[in-house]
Amino acid sequence: MKLYLSSFRLGDHPERLVALLPPAARVAVICNSIDAEDPAVRREKVAEEVAWLTDLGLRPSELDLRSCTGEELKARLTEYDGLWVRGGNVFVLRAAMARSGADQILPELITSEQIVYAGYSAGPCVLAPSLRGLELCDDTDAVDGELLWDGLGVLDHAIVPHLDSPGHPETELVANVAELYDRTGVRYLPMRDGKALLIDGDHRELV
Repeated sequence: MKLYLSSFRLGDHPERLVALLPPAARVAVICNSIDAEDPAVRREKVAEEVAWLTDLGLRPSELDLRSCTGEELKARLTEYDGLWVRGGNVFVLRAAMARSGADQILPELITSEQIVYAGYSAGPCVLAPSLRGLELCDDTDAVDGELLWDGLGVLDHAIVPHLDSPGHPETELVANVAELYDRTGVRYLPMRDGKALLIDGDHRELV
């Protein structure tokens, strides 16, 4: 697998993300974690993500999971070298992945290294075996449709972003998630903003 999983935005070492990708890589920007927000605000936030990735020398474009499903989605995903999955509400993101069939397609593409998976906050969190506990920081009522508690299972542990990050508005909420995981024996990786988990085949590093 080739993963760049950041706590917040690009992290302190975006060059490590670029190194996982071919030159001028095509990157699908998935922002469905913010589907519940006002459409105008959503458009602005998507544009920000595209601008940051463009500044890195990548070729990003939004891939809205609401626009295609199944085999069409799989065909579109294979046109890209990598994914950038934005933070937001992990339950809203999970629901969008289920409706589109991305939750069935992505694990195979990721584990076979047909695509590099990158992103921050909800983007990494959705790869865990379970999303239980994240309701302490993300609003489950924002989900339009069925609420799903299982993650994609690409990772064998949970991720708790934004810990010990005073500048982030959710740092106190995610501390409650970490406390719950400590109390109930859930394996998780604690991450403060600026950090990213880099996985490249057998190489695993927190950068």
